[in-house]
Amino acid sequence: MDHYKTLGLGRNATKGEIKEAFRRSALKFHPDKHSQSSKEVREGASLMFKQASEAYEVLIDDRKRADYDRVWRGGYSDRWSRGASSSSYSYSSQYHEGRQYSYRRPPARDGVFGLDLESVFRLLTRRSFLVNMAFASVLLGAAVVVERSSETVWKMNNSGKSFEEAMESIEQNKVNKEKS
Repeated sequence: MDHYKTLGLGRNATKGEIKEAFRRSALKFHPDKHSQSSKEVREGASLMFKQASEAYEVLIDDRKRADYDRVWRGGYSDRWSRGASSSSYSYSSQYHEGRQYSYRRPPARDGVFGLDLESVFRLLTRRSFLVNMAFASVLLGAAVVVERSSETVWKMNNSGKSFEEAMESIEQNKVNKEKS
């Protein structure tokens, strides 16, 4: 199923054109509009409404649209079609009138160590991943600063003393305070 054809659009359609095409399709095929029609007409309209909704969901989201366009150009046009095979990885799954509609991922391209490098790159460049890495870096940096500053403070207050000598002087100060 070609999402652009479903909505009657060209491949370079803008978001405004996509929204308008979906609105027209939704008004034309909405199940409530066909509630008094025959069963065949209702089922056909319901299926068309579902396909238009799926097309809108993919084309309005920049990432999904770029992924769809890339896969479509690469010859994996069945990825975005109904159904799922046992050998494919289900990207997203929805149920409509008892039928499962899934986005299917094309067979993995063997990269280094069998990894799909494109997927790894997409994961590493996601905003949430980058934000989490920045947060982890800040925490690690703070731990290093605290550790080094505690060493510096220890050396400033106890220059030339070992830990045992410092503990002895602390104990001696306690005894002196108790006597006075």
